[in-house]
Amino acid sequence: MGDTFYGYIRVSSKDQNEARQIHAMQEFGVTKENMVIEKQSGKDFQQPLYQKLVDLMHPGDVLVIKSIDRLGRNYTEILEQWAYLTKKRNIAVVVLDMPLLDTRQGRDLTGTLIADIVLQLLSYVAETERQNIRQRQAEGIAAAKKRGVHFGRKKIEMPDLFNVLATEYMRGTLSSRDAAAQLGISGQTFLRRIREKSSHTI
Repeated sequence: MGDTFYGYIRVSSKDQNEARQIHAMQEFGVTKENMVIEKQSGKDFQQPLYQKLVDLMHPGDVLVIKSIDRLGRNYTEILEQWAYLTKKRNIAVVVLDMPLLDTRQGRDLTGTLIADIVLQLLSYVAETERQNIRQRQAEGIAAAKKRGVHFGRKKIEMPDLFNVLATEYMRGTLSSRDAAAQLGISGQTFLRRIREKSSHTI
């Protein structure tokens, strides 16, 4: 067994490019009966049909996909799946959108090596971009805070009665629960404001 071409197509339920992917697979030499089409919503990444297809494949078979993101939702998953297919299962992978990601050519060394290097490079670029985005977000938040922009839930303004009840609570003549009930807030909020008040008066 082996050397059979299988095509895996994953589209969102709203996606209309299913026909284009089928055509691209057929142009490459994948027969319609060897194609699996998985439809799912954008937020989900369940791949039961993909798993069934891979389980059916034999060493030497070729898995054809349109783009590398069909293998996972991030590059960590993609790298894991790539290693599983090419190293553990000895299945060749062809990515139509990226001809360098083709482990059929010179499978003994060159093709697989080049594909692995390209995939590692893509993973590095994607991870670096994620880190850059996080850094830009952190810098943006820091700059906004300097300008006086506040994040999170808006602080509940305390009525004048708070100071009176806080004093009674501090003297031990009123419980935090009763004080909070009179102010219409939770006991946790009342105690947090007491701590804030104490830290400001130190």
